[in-house]
Amino acid sequence: MQTQETQQTTKNLAVDTLQRVLMPKKGEPHDVRMLYLIEQEQNKQRLRWSDRTSFEVPAGNEVSFETYFNAFPASYWRRWSQLDSVVLAMEVEGRATISVYRSKHDGTRVGVTNVEATGTTEIPLKLSNFEDGGWLWFDITAEDDTRIRDAAWCSPQEPKEQVLDDGTVVPPQPKQVAVGIPTFNRPRDSVNALHALAEDPYVEASISNVLMPDQGNQHPADEPDFAEAERKLGGKLEIFQQGNLGGSGGYSRIMYEALNRTDAPFILYMDDDIAIEPDSIVRAVQAARYAAKPILVGGQMLNLQDRAQLRTSGEAVDKDIFMFRAAEHGVYDHDFAKYPLGYVGTQEEEMDPRKTTSRALHRRVDVDYNGWWMNLFPRVVAEKMGLPLPLFIKWDDNEYALRAKEAGFPTVTWPGVAIWHMAWADKDDAIDWQAYFHMRNRLIVASIYGPDNPDAMLKNMLKSTHKHIMCMEYSTMAIQIEAMKDFLAGPDQLFDILESSLPRIQAIRKEYSDAQVLSSATDLPAPTGAPGVPTRNIGGRLAKIKKLPWAAKALLHQRNQEDRAHWEAPQLNLTADEARWYTLARVDSATVSTAGGTGVAFRKRNKQLSDDLLKETKQLQAEIKRRWPELKRAYRDARGELTSHENWGRIFDAQ
Repeated sequence: MQTQETQQTTKNLAVDTLQRVLMPKKGEPHDVRMLYLIEQEQNKQRLRWSDRTSFEVPAGNEVSFETYFNAFPASYWRRWSQLDSVVLAMEVEGRATISVYRSKHDGTRVGVTNVEATGTTEIPLKLSNFEDGGWLWFDITAEDDTRIRDAAWCSPQEPKEQVLDDGTVVPPQPKQVAVGIPTFNRPRDSVNALHALAEDPYVEASISNVLMPDQGNQHPADEPDFAEAERKLGGKLEIFQQGNLGGSGGYSRIMYEALNRTDAPFILYMDDDIAIEPDSIVRAVQAARYAAKPILVGGQMLNLQDRAQLRTSGEAVDKDIFMFRAAEHGVYDHDFAKYPLGYVGTQEEEMDPRKTTSRALHRRVDVDYNGWWMNLFPRVVAEKMGLPLPLFIKWDDNEYALRAKEAGFPTVTWPGVAIWHMAWADKDDAIDWQAYFHMRNRLIVASIYGPDNPDAMLKNMLKSTHKHIMCMEYSTMAIQIEAMKDFLAGPDQLFDILESSLPRIQAIRKEYSDAQVLSSATDLPAPTGAPGVPTRNIGGRLAKIKKLPWAAKALLHQRNQEDRAHWEAPQLNLTADEARWYTLARVDSATVSTAGGTGVAFRKRNKQLSDDLLKETKQLQAEIKRRWPELKRAYRDARGELTSHENWGRIFDAQ
């Protein structure tokens, strides 16, 4: 069957590989294998593969590649690339039927073509049906015992030049990238990352440089297999020792050195505490090479602790409250093991918002930014935009993307380009020392790109403050007060406090019991109990109705003076998941486990302390509101100096 969505099949159409079809690594569990292939239940024998780019399908068996890593995100190539067609190419030893399908933006499946294949097979496919969303994929039915080699989605042409909005012409770029991985006291993780870069010769050939700022006192070079990882990279690795300048200092060093020391046309940021599908590196480079205009290419985040789960498909910034959120049509926490890409669900499931299907994954998602767990920058963008703001951590990735978007370089979060990273829901970063940087940098970035009226944002911040009070998170409130003070001090001090802010706020946190981690709740007396206090949320339609009486009882308890007898022994021992406002607001003490389960904090309600912290918070918010126009001008005017190559160079020279 040949449809209008395919072109005449001829040989030698595939000019350049955009995305290889890959087998799972040996030893991957079943749920992770489902990111790569789906074997049909009626198969009498399993597929076999000895390497990642070839596999054997026994006669009569079927396999589908409608999967996260092997389907082709056609709508993204339609929207952002120079291409109007692609080629599905493979070598077929034996005889098989290749059935190509596409999806609409709502996940509806459409048959494209069936090809009886043997030998070199190339199937040209148009990209004209993917305006709002949709993927391309193929299934294989083996007529005889069949071996497939080097299957890939390919371009029928070389990349063309790109023309910027200002008329600058960017010639076609080579398939080369400088990979940067900043590290801070994660020597094992960082060496694992280096091994991953070199494990696939196809990927390693596209990596021109590996740049690693080392900001800690536990060094990758001290790991026993570091020399082996360095040798595999063939002299490409350079390590830069520097003080702890945070993520923004590490990533700024990567961009600085990539521009100074290399001629790499692309710069790729990667976190050190991740696992990666190495092919994602070349996929990101190819998306950027074939883009109609330069774009930032972001990788999606898969959950490192639940590896078949897509943590996020795209992020945006809420322009009113200036807080990150899911992009429109974006998806959080999608489990491909339970709901593969082709699972569109029953009508009953579609009518019930509590049910999960995969329809939303077929809609193209347009984003504001991508986290720097994996993000690629064309060299021309780095040359024109400068380096990141000196924010240490948090909001530096948002700011750079907003700055680039303002200049005509949008970010695209690309499906099938991904790393595995610990989900932020599994961290304490909203309440630990990072809360200072969350608030300070949110205010800084909002002052540059945010609303002229900060009321909605400040109201949202105050709502969070009240939750901190109910949860006895006084250390969080204290360092957020420091964040507001530092924001009000203006932009001129940001380089000066780049290294000193963290030690300062860590010292402040030590004064509060909720920030002091004990090894175990068993270090304290047994909990005395809190009858009638809910320790878990009851979901469903009644959840809000149930929370109303909980909130009333919580507010009544908060008005009363604390009973300090409960400071001697906790009333409750709670996990991090159980430590919600509707529980903690009705007790005077509790232990709460850290998100990683490594210890507990003994939280003690102190009404006078919370009143004092709330009063100071409100006073500082009032000052921010009053001075907002002035602060917006100051931070926006300072942006050029704060991101300049020269000023960052002085910081690096002083290390």
